[in-house]
Amino acid sequence: QVQLVESGGGLVQPGGSLTLSCAASGSIFSINPMGWYRQAPGKERELVATITSGGYTNYADSVKGRFTISRDNAKNTVYLQMNSLKPEDTAVYYCYCNHLSAAWRSNDYWGQGTQVTVSS
Repeated sequence: QVQLVESGGGLVQPGGSLTLSCAASGSIFSINPMGWYRQAPGKERELVATITSGGYTNYADSVKGRFTISRDNAKNTVYLQMNSLKPEDTAVYYCYCNHLSAAWRSNDYWGQGTQVTVSS
C-alpha cells in the first residue's frame, strides 16, 4: 500500500503563484510516474502534469508555460509550481502515482485532494 499526502493548496489572486507538494509513503518499490490531476465543479477529472523517475514530463496544453512539475526521487515527493494562475485553474488537485510492487503488481494511487481557488 502507498499513501499520498498533499499540501500547499489555498486561495490566491489571479496572476499569483502556488506550490503543491505530494509525498508518497508506505511499502514503496517503484513509483512511476507521479503527477497531478484536477477536477473542477461539474467537470471530469483531467490531467495536469506527470513526471517519470527519469524526469520526463507531460503537461496539459492549458498549463504549459505556467506550471512546472518536479520530483525528488529520494524523498518520493512530487511538486507542482503554479504561476500566472487563472480563475479557470480553480479545482481540487489530486496527486497521483502508479506503483509497481516487487511482485510486479501495478496499482494506481490517489491523494485526498487539495483545493486551489483563484479569485480576486
